[in-house]
Amino acid sequence: MNTLTKLALGMMGRTRLHAPQGDALSNIVLPPADTSGGMGLMDALQRRHSQREFLPQALSLQVLSNLAWAACGINRKDQGGRTAPSAMNAQELDVYLALPQGLYLYEPQQHLLKLVVAQDVRQVTGYQDFVDSAPLDLVFVADHARMGLVPASKRVPYCAISAGAMAQNVALYCASTGLANVVRAWFDRNLLAQAMRLGPDQQILLTQTIGHPKSATT
Repeated sequence: MNTLTKLALGMMGRTRLHAPQGDALSNIVLPPADTSGGMGLMDALQRRHSQREFLPQALSLQVLSNLAWAACGINRKDQGGRTAPSAMNAQELDVYLALPQGLYLYEPQQHLLKLVVAQDVRQVTGYQDFVDSAPLDLVFVADHARMGLVPASKRVPYCAISAGAMAQNVALYCASTGLANVVRAWFDRNLLAQAMRLGPDQQILLTQTIGHPKSATT
């Protein structure tokens, strides 16, 4: 669906979600993330860029595992520390994976994906046409109810910083493995929040599309 059509349907309140593709398992147990080796950091930074053309080819379970872990996985088991920072260790950020078969929440402690909605919500993660068919759209959501120790005036910037760190972690992983990705903030927040069945304390901050590249850099 092109951008103008999405905008028009949204204004008329006529946006409809696509039916899920395939069976939506209640839990997807991820294989252990491959956390060793890989491209050097400076090389990955050199290759990091945004791309907006994706093949519809599905990402493997191992790649989903690596992506989720890169975003906010546990990298210090003795402390429960994660790959991305969080002010006062509030861990207020959740990462959702919009897949063709449904919307899943990443559970870092168990390293699994938990089904939230058995619907294909990819089309409402952004106004751009490529979000509909790319194999994965990440959605970064802050839960302000977890930020009780953070002053109210600082909660939005603090969680935005955490979301940016997670998105950059993912972008660097993509750069190191040859995947395409682009971070986005242009979407209908109310429509997406409804589709994701979010609560009043939850705030969508960013989305990020990931897949195998279809063409050259844009």
